[in-house]
Amino acid sequence: MKNLDDKFPSISDLAAAAKRRIPHFAWEYLDSGTTADAAMTANRAALDRIRLVPRVLKGELEPDLGTTLFGQRYDAPIGMAPVGMTGVMWPGAELMLADTARRGGVPYCLSTVAAKTPEQVGPVAGDMGWFQLYPPRSHDLMRDVLSRAWNSGMKVLVLTVDIPRPSRRERQRRAGLSIQAGVSRQMLSHVARRPAWALATLRHGNATLATIAKYAGTQDLAGVRKYFVNEFSHNPSLAYLEALRAEWKGALVVKGVLHPEDALIAERAGADAVWLSNHGGRQFDAAPAAITALPPVVQALGGRLPVLFDSGIRYGGDIARAIALGADFCFAGRPFLYGVAAAGQAGADQALHILTDDLRSSMAQFGAQTLADLRRPGAILMEA
Repeated sequence: MKNLDDKFPSISDLAAAAKRRIPHFAWEYLDSGTTADAAMTANRAALDRIRLVPRVLKGELEPDLGTTLFGQRYDAPIGMAPVGMTGVMWPGAELMLADTARRGGVPYCLSTVAAKTPEQVGPVAGDMGWFQLYPPRSHDLMRDVLSRAWNSGMKVLVLTVDIPRPSRRERQRRAGLSIQAGVSRQMLSHVARRPAWALATLRHGNATLATIAKYAGTQDLAGVRKYFVNEFSHNPSLAYLEALRAEWKGALVVKGVLHPEDALIAERAGADAVWLSNHGGRQFDAAPAAITALPPVVQALGGRLPVLFDSGIRYGGDIARAIALGADFCFAGRPFLYGVAAAGQAGADQALHILTDDLRSSMAQFGAQTLADLRRPGAILMEA
């Protein structure tokens, strides 16, 4: 990693390279929030306000990043969050991320609306593969999608519950990309400026919502998107969650929780964990910064269920902050896509290396040998 550490010492360096390498519409899809990007900005600001007070005279420390979740041992408490239309960021991105996750011993969560199917990604991810579900309206359709994920080796299911309807995402609309549109002249002009991306797309084929395409009866992106909006894009109810729990025999995670009472509802419905997230600031611009919502949810659950966390992580120190505040595991989406878009497979590896190496350094600076040591009483300061 030495050469890449010199070239890409931080996630922001990967992001800058990604912006230069992929079409503008792909960049805007990946990097934007919604409305004024206020929630996305708040995620970063709130993380920066958390200060961890180090202790010294601890002797030699070799921090252990390993942790166990749902009976599975992971080499670090950071996973790859589901990102839709991943293949638009870089063709074949899902396979690269799955490969990095398997070799790195961390989970990769494949989105329902990724450009590769569970059947393609599962064998690459090995026992590190998870599947994120946008809830189909039809229970028969739901059962088929669940069967495909399970048979592909994905034993952890993540139900996303924080998209009652699509957000406006003005930046990506200005770039010519919307859920209703096909390929526009504006998008083609962006592609013409990024020949390496265009050649990679020729090798992999045009990106589509590959898992959905089976049911839509077409590979055409506009047609598949329309089918997705009609058949998958709806706000699940408590009854839906209970029905899903009855169908799924693996671990079930409810993603998109910000309120303690919603965490308790998920617990009562049989969820195995809750995933605290404001969708990276991409859905509701008035939502609180995710990290500020973490302690009340942790307190409400009282250790009965694991609490997973995402939204705003860019440094290993952010992972340390979240775990100090009670998270059991963290996820990041954009950092890993920045890596793939910047440098392909090596970039995915580098993103994981940056986060885990910085976490290890942060733990040593703090005086923590284990992840549990990050929860030392009296160690957290909140700056105004």
